[in-house]
Amino acid sequence: MKKNIWRKLLFLPVWLILVLTVCSTAALIAVFAYGWEISPAAYAVYVLAFYTLTVLCLACWKTFPGYCRSIRGKVYDNRYASRYLTDPVFRTHVSLYISLGINLLYVAVNAVSAAVYSTAWFGIFAVYYTIMAVMRFLLLRYMHRNAIGQSRFGELKRSRLCAYILMFVNLILTGAVLMMVTFDRGFSYRGILIYVMAMYTFYITVSAVIDLFKYRKLGSPVMSVSKIIKFAQALVSMLFLETAMFAQFGGDMAPEYQRLMIMLTGGGIALIVVIMAVYVIVRSTEEIRKMEQTT
Repeated sequence: MKKNIWRKLLFLPVWLILVLTVCSTAALIAVFAYGWEISPAAYAVYVLAFYTLTVLCLACWKTFPGYCRSIRGKVYDNRYASRYLTDPVFRTHVSLYISLGINLLYVAVNAVSAAVYSTAWFGIFAVYYTIMAVMRFLLLRYMHRNAIGQSRFGELKRSRLCAYILMFVNLILTGAVLMMVTFDRGFSYRGILIYVMAMYTFYITVSAVIDLFKYRKLGSPVMSVSKIIKFAQALVSMLFLETAMFAQFGGDMAPEYQRLMIMLTGGGIALIVVIMAVYVIVRSTEEIRKMEQTT
């Protein structure tokens, strides 16, 4: 009997959940808009809002798994979507195309900005994104001409070339950090955009770390170095986000401390990129020598 009562109280019809959601939202807006936070009516509104949130969460918990299974089934029924989800080589191919397109867009925007504003700041990033685009183009060109796993010797040479180019990226990163510190340059995002960029930056960083370990297990040098490039670019995005955070929320922080933090972050990122590039170069060179000695 008690179980049925609780079920009726917690698992409500959809129309009633919608009514409760609208009413509790409107009541909360009124409480905070008119400064009634500590009035007796406000506590009743808080209880109503808590109850509505509980009911809404339970409804989502009960409903969403079925919808997710249905959507997942429809996705896997599509040939290309199914291949993207199940074939890591095809997924790497698609991600390289998307990343190359984004990099080329960034190159164009920064090159135009450098010409319009006559500043080296945008010029540095135009060069940076050009280098990232070149590496992705080299990997795409190799994947078009050769199947992954067909020629390990070719994959090793292409991944080593990209690692050498990645070493050069550190020079661009060093120039950007010096301009941030010396000329107080950086990035800024207005309003809620900074939160959106923060969420996006953390997402791509976590995704890059996961891909770094997941694709390494596949044993393909080309696929591994493509994820290293993705991880390196995610780290640089973290540096950009740091400067934006200082611009937005660092008003009470001493400029000297901000510059020190930027230098430490930039130096740490440069060191990580160098270590990854050297690791790829050393491992690839060792394998190439062994393969040349056996032939």
